[in-house]
Amino acid sequence: MAASRLGQWLLTSDEPEPEGFYESESDVSANHQTQPWWRVMCLTGVDYFSTLGYQPAIAALAAGAIAPFATLVLVLITLFAALPMYRRVAEESPHGDGSLSMLERLLSYWSSKLLVLALLGFVATGFVITMTLSAADAAAHMLENPFLHDALSGKQVVVTLLLLALLGGVFLKGFKEAIGIAVVLVVVFIGLSAVVTVEGLVEALTHPEVFSNWTDAISAEHAIPLGVIGAALIVFPALALGLSGFETGVVVMPLVKGDPSDTQEAPLGRIRNAKKLLTSAALIMSVMLLSSTLVTTLLIPGEQFEEGGEANGRALAYLAHERFGDAFGTAYDIATIGILWFAGASAMAGLLNIVPRYLPRYGMAPDWARLTRPLTLVFTVIAAVVTLLFSADVNAQAGAYATGVLALMTSAAVAVTLTEWRRGRRSRGLFFGVVSAIFVYTISVTIIERPEGLLIALIFVVMILVVSVYSRIMRSTELRVNRVDIDQGAQKVLDISIADPRPIRFIANKLQAGDSDEYDEKMAEVQLDNHLGDHEDRIFLEVEVTDASEFETLVEVTSVQVGKHRILRATGSSVPNAIAAFLLHVRDLDDQVPHVYFEWSERAPADNALRFWLAGEGDIPPLTHEILRKAEPEEQRRPQVHVGG
Repeated sequence: MAASRLGQWLLTSDEPEPEGFYESESDVSANHQTQPWWRVMCLTGVDYFSTLGYQPAIAALAAGAIAPFATLVLVLITLFAALPMYRRVAEESPHGDGSLSMLERLLSYWSSKLLVLALLGFVATGFVITMTLSAADAAAHMLENPFLHDALSGKQVVVTLLLLALLGGVFLKGFKEAIGIAVVLVVVFIGLSAVVTVEGLVEALTHPEVFSNWTDAISAEHAIPLGVIGAALIVFPALALGLSGFETGVVVMPLVKGDPSDTQEAPLGRIRNAKKLLTSAALIMSVMLLSSTLVTTLLIPGEQFEEGGEANGRALAYLAHERFGDAFGTAYDIATIGILWFAGASAMAGLLNIVPRYLPRYGMAPDWARLTRPLTLVFTVIAAVVTLLFSADVNAQAGAYATGVLALMTSAAVAVTLTEWRRGRRSRGLFFGVVSAIFVYTISVTIIERPEGLLIALIFVVMILVVSVYSRIMRSTELRVNRVDIDQGAQKVLDISIADPRPIRFIANKLQAGDSDEYDEKMAEVQLDNHLGDHEDRIFLEVEVTDASEFETLVEVTSVQVGKHRILRATGSSVPNAIAAFLLHVRDLDDQVPHVYFEWSERAPADNALRFWLAGEGDIPPLTHEILRKAEPEEQRRPQVHVGG
């Protein structure tokens, strides 16, 4: 009984979110929940800005003395590649669908679905590692705090797992994005980080030997300036952290307040303000990241960045304690832990948003994948497993994080490039083609240097594909039809037949020549095989498969007359599902159930099964019967299926 209550609680929701965790545009509008762009920027900023907690340390560990130059390369790419690209994504996808929807629209049929499924593996990598890396770094700040160090020493993994469990527990209770909390966290964290950074810059400027020691270290590592530039270009891909904030920025666009004149088709005010959000976040982050990396490289001894060092994964916090004392340092730790924890919340919300937008709609996830609570449990368990695999090591997870984020941004760059070329904007297409090449280079270097990121992403891809194929097979006999639309001519044919007291009898036919001879021959075969009388009311029913990769679809029915034969022609993503939905629709119009007549398929069962899953055809008679059986459990009200031959 307790297990039953738990299952019911998991699979119910007081506020269903069928389109993802972030509120849909209609819900936001109905509840008047739009916010000024700068407040929504803080919501995305908890993911983006929180990387200041660990990125300067990762940069110093990866690049040594040239960390500021590698960071400068990253800043230039952020401002002159990623930012223009996502400003275009905001124009193309202003309703919170993100860059994946652009690729989905550029392709069609199964190629579109398979590409999205593969990219979802990389998206899951980026967001899951955001959760685990942020929690691990929050734990590192707690362990290195002088007031907690002795009590928590050696418990990095345990503290990280507790933070992840707390995160999952909050979402199970019913967490909603609290923009007010995000604003406070971002303002406090950025403010304290700015204090530490400015003080460090003043220290460096007032002590010239700090710069001379730094330049000597660079000269010792790289004899010529070109060597510094080359090394910076090689190293910077490892620093591409936090850029997932761009994707989050376009996902939350429905929350951005626009103009009163905005329409569903052209929300120009919202797009303009979303561009302000993206630009401001990129500028703030660029300034903070470059200055903080410079300060930490200048003022912190290199050995402190190594594993076990006090600045490992927490460079700015190290300076906060060293330069301002433990009281200020603890305040900085609290702010850092808060924003890192909220970055994990933002990543969890991103996962809860993107999975329901795609997988259930493709029929490639159980229907419960639309609900927050069961998905939260799944992602929390996955995050815990990843944490154990990496032993809650911040630096060890950096490569996997960068791989997931860069794959998402590379796909966005390619989508924008193809969109511009399709619209004849050659100069823009060329520019974004260069941007795409930069991101292809970046992710290639990252994968070569840190292949574990690709391995994790591929594991996620395989998991998603396996679950997707299994779910699609298991759900294939659902009705899968949103609505049946019948045009005036087809309705007239049905009205005449409904007026007849005899049951309506449909003959399923696969359109070939479409002439009188085809229908005459088919009529004779069905009449012979099923012992139908000459005066039975018979209508031919044909289905054209439009896109078999779509799971749910609209069935549209039209009519034609060929000689003496009346033919109804329907469109849908699957022949048996469309026929079943049409028969149920006719059943609801008439006092008696309709009948449909088929011939047995001559193909092998395995061949038919594959044709059904991929092309929406296959062994149609038993599939139609099974779909009807599931859709209408009451046998007396179920349309009748006959098979002859």
